[in-house]
Amino acid sequence: MNKEQRLRSSGDFAAVRRDGRSRADGLLVLVSRPNNLDVTRFGFIVSKRVGNAVVRNRVRRRLKEAARLSQVECGWDLVFIARQGASSADYQELSGSVKKLLTRANVLDGSSGAHGKSPEGA
Repeated sequence: MNKEQRLRSSGDFAAVRRDGRSRADGLLVLVSRPNNLDVTRFGFIVSKRVGNAVVRNRVRRRLKEAARLSQVECGWDLVFIARQGASSADYQELSGSVKKLLTRANVLDGSSGAHGKSPEGA
């Protein structure tokens, strides 16, 4: 994932959390917000609640790979927040959770159907 596809500043993360729409399952929370850019940016939050540094980094690497392989429409800021259960989940479970939440957020290419790329809640 290159620089332009990552949320890096705390202000960007805060804006997504403040203005975005969230969806959750047992492993992850996804907060999404349209960004009016030609690129989709991803952010990952894995707190100490999830585990020690080794576990947190493993979860983060798995989430990044699952997000990278997903066909997401351009123009979104997406923040994935790992829940405690993510520490014991394997890659397949995390990848399935990522795809399920992206589908529910209606940001996957081809999943938008007749809805188009409307802003959240419209």
